[in-house]
Amino acid sequence: MTEAGGLEDAGPPLRAEAEHRSATRVASHGASRRAAAVAAVVLGALLVVVVALVTPWHPLAGGRAAPDPALDFTRDQLAHSESFSAALNGPAYGGLLAGLLVVLVLGLTPWGARLLGAAIRWRSPSETRPRLWRHGLRLLAVAVVLSALTQLVALPFGAWSESVLRRYGLSTQGWGSWLGDRLTGFGVSLVIWVVALLGLHLLIRRFPRHWWAGAAVGGFLLVTAVSYAYPVVVEPLFNDFTSMPAGPLRTDLLRMARADGVPVRDVLVADASKRTTELNAYVSGFGSTRRIVVYDTLLASQSPQEVELVVAHELGHAKRNDVLTGTLVGGLGVATGACVLYLVMTSPRLLRRAGVRSAADPRSTALLLAAVTVLAQAAGPVQNLVSRHIEARADAHSLALTRDPATFIAMQRSLSLRNLDDLSPGPFAYALWNTHPSGPERIAMGRAWARLHHVPVPPASVRP
Repeated sequence: MTEAGGLEDAGPPLRAEAEHRSATRVASHGASRRAAAVAAVVLGALLVVVVALVTPWHPLAGGRAAPDPALDFTRDQLAHSESFSAALNGPAYGGLLAGLLVVLVLGLTPWGARLLGAAIRWRSPSETRPRLWRHGLRLLAVAVVLSALTQLVALPFGAWSESVLRRYGLSTQGWGSWLGDRLTGFGVSLVIWVVALLGLHLLIRRFPRHWWAGAAVGGFLLVTAVSYAYPVVVEPLFNDFTSMPAGPLRTDLLRMARADGVPVRDVLVADASKRTTELNAYVSGFGSTRRIVVYDTLLASQSPQEVELVVAHELGHAKRNDVLTGTLVGGLGVATGACVLYLVMTSPRLLRRAGVRSAADPRSTALLLAAVTVLAQAAGPVQNLVSRHIEARADAHSLALTRDPATFIAMQRSLSLRNLDDLSPGPFAYALWNTHPSGPERIAMGRAWARLHHVPVPPASVRP
C-alpha cells in the first residue's frame, strides 16, 4: 500500500510535468508558425516591390496602339487560327483540371497517404525516427510514385495535344520520339524532386520547428543553380546544338551583338525541325553560359533580315539581363513559397485531412505536391503578365537596334501564321497561357514605334 500510495502521490507531479512539456511544445510550435508567417509576408512584400520595379510596364514610352488582327490577317487566316486554338483547348484545359484534381485528392485526403504508405511499406508506429539512409530510400520511392502518377495523368492529354499539332502540320515527331521526350522530362523532374525532397527532409530532421528558414534559402539557391545549369545540362537532352556556320549572317549577328554592348558566348542552331515546324529563337543562361539559340526552321524559312530582327529581340533580353533578373525573382518567389509551405505542412487540420501526423512523414509529400501545384497555378497569370511586358520591351529593343519596322511587322505576321498563334485570344486564355504578346499586339507596336520615331509607317497587309 505504501508503494502504491507513493506512486499515486507521484502521479500529479508527473502529469503536471508532461502537461508543461506539451504546453511548451505547443507554444514553440505557435511561435515558429508566427515567425514563418511574418517571413512570408515580408518576403512576399519584397517580391511585389521587386517585380513592380523591374517590370517594364511601359515598354514603348509614349506610344501604344490597339491591335487589329483584320489589318494584317485575312478572314481565312483568322478562322484557321481560331480553329486551331479551339482544338487545343480540350487537351489544355482537360490536362490542367485533371492534374489539379489528382494532386488535390492525393494531398487533401488519406488516399495519398495510403498509396504512398503501400509504396514505401510504412511502419511509423514502431519506427519513429528511421535511419537516414532508409528515410532517403523512402523519399526516393515517394518521388518516383508521385512523378510517375502525375506523368501518367498528363500523358493522354499530351498525346491528344500532339495529335492536334500533327493535324495542323506543326509537329514532325514520330510517336517514339514524342514518348522519349516524355520519359526524358520525367527523368529531369524526378531528379529535381529527389534533390528538393532530400534537402527538405534533412532540414526537417535537423530543425523540426525552423526548417522553413533553411528551405527558403535552399530553394533560392536551387533555382539559381538550375537556371545556370539548364542550358548546358538539360537543353542538350532534347536538342542538338551546333554553332552557326561561319558566313555573312553569323558575322552580322556577332557584329550586331558587339555594337549593342552585349557579351554573347555563341550563336547556336537547334535542330528543332526534328520535332516541329514552328519558328523560334531564345536566349538562355547568363554569365559564361549565355548564348543565343536559333531554330533551324527559322533559318530555313526566313530572310537574313528577319533572322537579324529575331536575334535583335534576344539581344534585348541579354542586354537587360532578363534571364538573371528572372532567376532572382523566381528564387525570391520560391523562398516566399517555402514559408507558406511551412504553414501548410504544420497545419493540424490539413495534416489530419492528409492522413499524416507531421511533415517528417514521407507520405506528407502528397500534401506538399498539392500545395506546390496550387501556389504555382496561382502565380502563373502574374508570371505571364510580367513576361509579356518583358517580351514587349525586347521587341522595342529590336526595333531600336534595326530601325526596320516594315521587316519587323512582316516577320511577326510570318511567325504568327507559321506558328498558328491565337490572333484574338480571350481574356481568360490570354492570362492563363500567353507568355508573349499576341501577333497583332506586336504588329501594332511596330507601327506605334514607326510613328514615334518618324519612320514611314508600314501599311496594312490586308486591303479592305
